[in-house]
Amino acid sequence: MQDIVPGFRALCTIEIQAAAPLAIGPTRFGDVRVVPFASGTFAGPELRGSVLAGGTDWQEIAADGTLEIHARYLLETEQGERIEVRSEGLRSGPPDVLAQLAQGAELPASAYYFRTAIRFRTAAPRLARLNDILAFSRGQRVRATVQLAVFELL
Repeated sequence: MQDIVPGFRALCTIEIQAAAPLAIGPTRFGDVRVVPFASGTFAGPELRGSVLAGGTDWQEIAADGTLEIHARYLLETEQGERIEVRSEGLRSGPPDVLAQLAQGAELPASAYYFRTAIRFRTAAPRLARLNDILAFSRGQRVRATVQLAVFELL
C-alpha cells in the first residue's frame, strides 16, 4: 500500500499583486467578486519569470467568510515561454480569522486554510511535462499580494 501514497516536490513560488476587487454582489450562492491580477513573479528550480497582467480570480464568498477560488492567469518565463495556470480552491478558517482577513489583516498562513489544485497548459516544448502533472498550492495573503507555494503531486 505504501507505493500508492503520493509524494510531492516543490515546483515554484508565485507572488501575485492583485488589483482592487470588483464586487458583483450577493447571489443565492454567496457574494461574488472578481479580483484582477496586475502583475507578479514566480521562481523555482526549473521556472522563473513574471505573472502577466490580465488574469483573474473569481471568488464566491460564503456567509461565514469562506472563499471559493476560481483563478486563471498566465505566467511568462524569462525565455518568453507562456504557461496558463488554472487554479481551483478555497480559503477557510475560524470565523474570527476570516473576519480579520476580510478587514485586510496580515495573519500567518497557519491561522487559516488556503489551498488550491492547479493544472498547467503550455505550448513550450521545454516545459511540455507541465501539461501532464497535477499540482497544489498553499497560499497566504499579505496585503494586496497573494503568495503561493506550489508543489507537483508525484
